[in-house]
Amino acid sequence: MENFIKNLPKAELHLHIEGTFEPELMFEIAKRNKVDIPYDSVDKLKKAYAFSCLQDFLDIYYQGAQVLLYEQDFYDLTFAYLEKCAEQNVRHTEIMFDPQTHTERGVSFETVITGIHKACVQAREKFGISTLLIMSYLRHLSEEAAFKTLEESLPFKAWITAVGLDSSEKGNPPSKFKRVFEASVAEGYVPLAHAGEEGSADYVWEALDLLKIKRIDHGNNSLQDESLVREIIKRDMALTVCPLSNLSLKVVEDLSEHPLKKMMNLGLKVTVNSDDPAYFGGQVNQNFISIQKALDLSKEDICELARNSFRYSLLNQKMKDTYLKEVEAYCAA
Repeated sequence: MENFIKNLPKAELHLHIEGTFEPELMFEIAKRNKVDIPYDSVDKLKKAYAFSCLQDFLDIYYQGAQVLLYEQDFYDLTFAYLEKCAEQNVRHTEIMFDPQTHTERGVSFETVITGIHKACVQAREKFGISTLLIMSYLRHLSEEAAFKTLEESLPFKAWITAVGLDSSEKGNPPSKFKRVFEASVAEGYVPLAHAGEEGSADYVWEALDLLKIKRIDHGNNSLQDESLVREIIKRDMALTVCPLSNLSLKVVEDLSEHPLKKMMNLGLKVTVNSDDPAYFGGQVNQNFISIQKALDLSKEDICELARNSFRYSLLNQKMKDTYLKEVEAYCAA
């Protein structure tokens, strides 16, 4: 099954580019930019990647981002991830980026997005991988700060497909960002949001009804509410599930307890993703392999997860159909 998964055409829909920052690259860029980081070896940095909750992870995540200063840094970060996509037969990826993580410390929005965009163009030419960008608002910051980010994004609208909502979920409900999401949709951005990772099912309801999202990032706690599950199915909305992230952040204690198969059995549309692979011990293929073993997923389950990754992407229908034909041909072989 491992080889089957490795060669399976797939899309990744839940991926934070800052979360792909491998320790080796972090050290290299820190040295290049003469930025001090509080670890004197790659091994010590790797040992720090042990978390008990979302906030522990975010603390080191933001610390690592401090070394990213120039366009070349964002290019290198993004291209390194896209090279890994090529190795794993990820045909399409929808990359989340957190501009506020960088603009809050004086790096311009233009610097961030230009480096990311150039890497995406290069990967298209070199590997044939399609990419879309999702600009994520940080929910621990104010709605006013999100409005400022929206304003900064407007000259680059052609490069951005959607807006998202991430960072510390507890105490930062979707309702806090209702107005900025309305303004983002008015500018043509597709609304998405993290909901129900640490937050309750109520947060998922808010994301659906107040932010009018088109896809749910994580969504595990939707299962707390049967009427919510029915509503998600009725709206034909996908959940971008991240198994190894859930394990690392103790959303589940063991992958054998992961609700992915239960979600599928209930009729929910699920996709498998890596979230922040440098920190959570695995790229998207490792997520597929680990969850397949833990839940004894069938070949058909795996093919359905791959189909969902294209069906519920933000691609146009023609491109979805092209990729789905690749999946069908591979799964039928």
